[in-house]
Amino acid sequence: MTTDLTPIAAADLRDFVAKALASRGVIARDAEKVAELMVEADIHGYGTHGVFRLRQYLARLAGGGCNPTPKISVAQETVATAVIDGDDGLGHLAMAVARDLAIEKARATGIGWVGVRRGNHAGPLALYVRPQAETGMLGLAAAVGSANHVPPYGGTDLLIGTNPIAISAPTTGPDPFVFDMATTVAAMGKIKTLLQQGQPMPEGWMVGRDGNPLTDPARKSEGFLLPIGGPKGFGLSVAIGLMAGVLNGAAFGSDVVDFTKDTTSSTNTGQFVAALNPAAFGMADDFAETAARIFAEMRASAPLPGHDPVRMPGDGRTAAAEARRKEGLTLNPALRRDLNALAVDCGLSQPFSGESPA
Repeated sequence: MTTDLTPIAAADLRDFVAKALASRGVIARDAEKVAELMVEADIHGYGTHGVFRLRQYLARLAGGGCNPTPKISVAQETVATAVIDGDDGLGHLAMAVARDLAIEKARATGIGWVGVRRGNHAGPLALYVRPQAETGMLGLAAAVGSANHVPPYGGTDLLIGTNPIAISAPTTGPDPFVFDMATTVAAMGKIKTLLQQGQPMPEGWMVGRDGNPLTDPARKSEGFLLPIGGPKGFGLSVAIGLMAGVLNGAAFGSDVVDFTKDTTSSTNTGQFVAALNPAAFGMADDFAETAARIFAEMRASAPLPGHDPVRMPGDGRTAAAEARRKEGLTLNPALRRDLNALAVDCGLSQPFSGESPA
């Protein structure tokens, strides 16, 4: 099998993803918007939540669980808050509307908090907090995971997802502070990536129902993802479920639908996006300058023996993203083969013509 790691231009990858989505009935404007955000995830280094997810999105569109022509609307609104109804469409669409509305409200009132109901998986939360930082605001976003992989701490029933959270803040340097994490030791996307590549999981990511470490990603359904920090991660995940799920009239607990196994049901995925305007707190540009000074102090801290220099969340991502925009994206061989196979399914030209489909 030929393995060619020649980068693909971001524009070419966006065009392919948009055409693939359109082949499942998504209107051109929406397909292009979602494709842009999916490729943007890869550009910023979130490969487990970017184009890698195309197969899952196409499956849900084909199965009817995802609406290809949603009418996204504001279901509830005050001067500082709102709830977006995603109409079961591709999750990126509702979350992009929520992000933009939160920023708009924060400009007017100092804070904007916008929830989403009837959404779907929307890629990495960093996509919905980095823009706040780039406009001088703080961003916050969280989501109920698109499948339950975690039991309550000390229990055995799968009732909680990876429930991610992301926070951003502006600085005067090239990289805004962008912190995006799952509330589990590893995100399920990382495990699916290892499965696609035929690699094992490290110990400590999952355990089987016997409590012993589980390292074979093909057996992920036999065990549990572990929360970060034991009961602390469990508590944080539940808190996110309340704010992103229950508060928005969205799924949480046993109501969550596994969006990979079930391609026909509405997931009613819940998320929220918030924006905070430092000017409303009397800080304005002072916030970014103070944050930059504090971050510089942290980076200057002498590293422990054997450790790399201190880095802040988000460091280096701007330059790396600019390089990928200029030089193209190098996708792993397994993903390239999968995209070729999807091209065949969708009746499109293969994006990696020199390689065989998976």
